[in-house]
Amino acid sequence: MRVGLTGGIGAGKSAVAAIFAALGAFVIDTDALAREAVRPGSEAFDEISRLWPSAIKEGTLDRAALAEIVFRDPAERERLNGLLHPRIRRLALEREKDALPGQPIVHVVPLLFETGYDALVDRSVLVTAPLERRIARIAKRDGMAESDARARAAAQISPDAARARADYIIDNDGTPAELEARTRAVYESLA
Repeated sequence: MRVGLTGGIGAGKSAVAAIFAALGAFVIDTDALAREAVRPGSEAFDEISRLWPSAIKEGTLDRAALAEIVFRDPAERERLNGLLHPRIRRLALEREKDALPGQPIVHVVPLLFETGYDALVDRSVLVTAPLERRIARIAKRDGMAESDARARAAAQISPDAARARADYIIDNDGTPAELEARTRAVYESLA
């Protein structure tokens, strides 16, 4: 069983992924794979260096500088996604070989629906939370300016569109215990 776990920035994907892992799932974090895909010396790093030289500082990728470029211009964001997502998918599918036989495999993919990654999974799980709570989490967690957090949230699929496409929805609008119970219920129905 291959599951795609998604949700808007700050919705609680990492918390749900941790609960899934504790319940026995093999979790693949595509954000971590994205960092691996752009390590210095990689093809993606070289391409980013060519396309957005201002995002390279002292021989490494300045993720904040690149984010500033691509979140201001949808065409540049699409260009970056086209460059990275095939590589991320390839790495994710390679990681699956490390799962135990019969173990549910959960791919944590922030842009699951936007990039067509959902076509690779058997089921999709959406984590939702109220926008203001998400913005507050992002600001606290990342030290991000509220305007930047809102821009990133706006660049993702709308919550209503995501809800319409998801097989399961976990509302992260309560306590940690409620989130765990909701996640466990979804996990058990996936088995």
